[in-house]
Amino acid sequence: MTVLDAASLDVLDAYRTCEFVTLARDGAPVVWPAVVRRRADGTLLLTTSLAFAQKALNVRRDGRVALLYSDPTGSGLDHPPQIYVGGRAVCPDDIMTGPEGAEDYWRMLFERQPHSRSYLAPGVRRLMEWYYLRLLITVTPEQVVVRPPLASLPPSQPANGEGPASLLLGATQLGRYPTAVLAACDKTGAPVLARTRPVATDAGFAVGVPSDCGVTEGPAALLVHRHDERLNHMENTLVRGELRQDGEGWLLVPGTVVEPMGSGRALDALRVLRRTKRATARYLQRRGLPRPPVQWEAFRALATPKPKGVGS
Repeated sequence: MTVLDAASLDVLDAYRTCEFVTLARDGAPVVWPAVVRRRADGTLLLTTSLAFAQKALNVRRDGRVALLYSDPTGSGLDHPPQIYVGGRAVCPDDIMTGPEGAEDYWRMLFERQPHSRSYLAPGVRRLMEWYYLRLLITVTPEQVVVRPPLASLPPSQPANGEGPASLLLGATQLGRYPTAVLAACDKTGAPVLARTRPVATDAGFAVGVPSDCGVTEGPAALLVHRHDERLNHMENTLVRGELRQDGEGWLLVPGTVVEPMGSGRALDALRVLRRTKRATARYLQRRGLPRPPVQWEAFRALATPKPKGVGS
């Protein structure tokens, strides 16, 4: 028995993504979508490229993390429960240049995200080398909470985009989605997550918080993200700010909006590629490390589907 057995493991395994929150240097929660693989020993494995190493750096400084399985897109499940996992994470300094030690993770990713196989093509390798230089993050769950699914809702964009609330920082981005994931901290400073339906007001975003989620006032964020059935066409936006309690409930007052993949314009993909290459080089330079070679053929062996009847 493991802590995760408190949830339906079939449901947890079917989710294609989850939300993963770490703590920044100032204690603020930072949440992004992640692809996670459950291991037989009850731990959870996720990876991050050197280009997006901040979550790994956060974990090395403070291992308290949380995950929320709440977007069932592509899972084949009909209104599944949400699964919240709180725990501690570790991330060794080792840079993984091949799939060794995470073979099941990469098999799952290549199967569920077929377009990622194209990154291994010889003509694309120079552009996508950064994608395969990875750090492994292992989460040991300490708490599991099963929550009911949220009802199906339309996007929350204010009618006609009129009124003071429509001018609120982040209202346009959050308004394209029916719900968002709130990342905040509890009274011990540990990060917590809850999917909610933010409502734009003149003062901030009113958010509902489930009774099992003991949030406190302080730094917080709202994440919206989406992907298609095959983990393609990913979009995500983070609205960071302060969570406050007023007479009617909880209010997130926005401070900044972060869109790491851009806003969908034609040049955004090129900018992202340039930024990832620079970030990868910076990670290596700060540690005085040479750029390690990617084990392309080892990845190709995992990405190539076996003919029917082989290995079965």
